Amino acid sequence: MKYLLKGAMRGAAIVPLAALGALGATAQDASAVGAYVDNSYLFLIGGLIVMFMAAGFCMLEAGLVRKKNASMQSMKNVALFSVAGIMFWLVGYNMAYPGDTIAGWVGLPSFIWAPEESLDTGYAASSDWFFQMVFVATAASIVSGTVAERVKLWPFLIFTAFLTAFIYPIVASWEWGGGALDAQFGFSDFAGSTLVHSTGGWAALVGAIIIGPRIGKYVNGQIHPMPGSNIPLAALGTFILWFGWFGFNGASQLAAGTFDDINAVANIFANTNMAACGGVIAAMVLTAVLYKGKVDATMAFNGAIGGLVSITAEPLAPSMGASLLIGAVGGVLVVLTVPLLDKFKIDDVVGAIPAHLVCGIWGTMIVAASYGNVVMIPAADADGAIGVSYVGQLIGVIACAVFVSIASAIVWLALKFTVGVRPSEEEEIAGMDKSEVGLEAYPEFG
Repeated sequence: MKYLLKGAMRGAAIVPLAALGALGATAQDASAVGAYVDNSYLFLIGGLIVMFMAAGFCMLEAGLVRKKNASMQSMKNVALFSVAGIMFWLVGYNMAYPGDTIAGWVGLPSFIWAPEESLDTGYAASSDWFFQMVFVATAASIVSGTVAERVKLWPFLIFTAFLTAFIYPIVASWEWGGGALDAQFGFSDFAGSTLVHSTGGWAALVGAIIIGPRIGKYVNGQIHPMPGSNIPLAALGTFILWFGWFGFNGASQLAAGTFDDINAVANIFANTNMAACGGVIAAMVLTAVLYKGKVDATMAFNGAIGGLVSITAEPLAPSMGASLLIGAVGGVLVVLTVPLLDKFKIDDVVGAIPAHLVCGIWGTMIVAASYGNVVMIPAADADGAIGVSYVGQLIGVIACAVFVSIASAIVWLALKFTVGVRPSEEEEIAGMDKSEVGLEAYPEFG
C-alpha cells in the first residue's frame, strides 16, 4: 500500500501501533509516538491545504467561463468534490491500494473503507484516507474546466462518479499501490504529474472531443474567442491553487517525523514555488513575443499551473535552479498547446489540457534526468530494485493514456447515447445558469 511502499521508499517512520507499548516507557517508544503524531499532522494539514485547491479550481473556472455559466460552474465544483468523497470511500480507496491485484494492473477491492482496516501504520489511518481523497477530487476538477459551458450537470456528475471510483484509483494503484508500473518498470511519480494530472487531462480531452465545442466557437474556419467573465476571480483561483500545491507536493513526502523528512518537505516547498515562478515568467515572455507585446493574463495563470504540474512528478530531487527551468518549460508548453488545440477544434474552456495533460507528460519524463546514473531502460540492481529510466517513465505515460482514454470514452459515449450530455441549443445559448441552476451569478449585469 502507499503508506507502506511509498512511505518506506521516502524514509517514512513506519512503526506498528502494537509496538508502541506503554506510552513513554522508553525513549524509543516516545520517538515512535512523536513520529506517529508528526506524520499524521502532515497528512491532515496537507489534506486541508489540498482541499482548498477545490476552491481554487472553482474560482479559476468561474472566472474563465462567461457570466451566463458562472453559477453552473460553481455548483459543479462543489458537487464534484462531494461525489469524489463518497465514491472514494465506497470503492476508490480500496481500488487505489488493493490487497490483491490482477497481474498488478487491476485491484480487487473490498467495498466501503473503514479506518480499522489499516491500523498497522506509522500514522492515523483516516489521515491518509483524507489526504488521498482530496487528490482524486483534483482529477475531477480538471475535467470540469475543460468541458464547461456545454455539459449538463447530472451526466457530468455520473462521469465524475466513474472517474473517482474506478478510473483514477486504478491508475494510482499502478505505482502508489505497488502495482505493475512500480514493481515491473520502476515508474516514478512522486505526487501525480501522470497519476493525477494526466489522468484528469486524458479524461478531459476525450470528453471535449466526444461532447464537441461550444456553439459558435468554430465557425466557417474561424476561431471565435469567448472571454471569461471575471479575470480577477481567475487570478484569485490561480493563487489558491498555487498555495494548495504546497500541500499537494509537500505532504506527498508522507512523513515528517525525522530530520531528513522535514528537511525534504521544506525543499519540496522551495522547488514547487520555483517551478510556478518559472512557468509564469516563461508564459508571459512568450505571449509578449507572439502577440506583439501583449501579455495574455490567462496564459500567465495557466503558466503557473503548468509549472506546478511539471514539478509534481519529482519535486525533491532537482535543485532550485533545475526546478525553475522545469517549470519554465511547462509555461512554454501551455502557450504553444492552446492554439494547437484550436487548430483541431478541441474546445478547452480553461486551458486544462495544456496545463495538466501536456505538462503532466513533460514533468513525468523529466524525472529520469533528476536522478544520477540514469539508465535508458528499466533495470534491477543487486537488491532487485528497479531504477528510474526514460523507458519506464514512457511506459507509465502510455499506459495512463491508453487506459484512461478508453475508459473515459466508454463512459462519455454511454452517457451521450442514453441520457445525453449536452443541453438543447436554446439552453446552451441562453446559458447553463438558467437551464441547470435557475440562478444567475450576476443578475444585475444581465
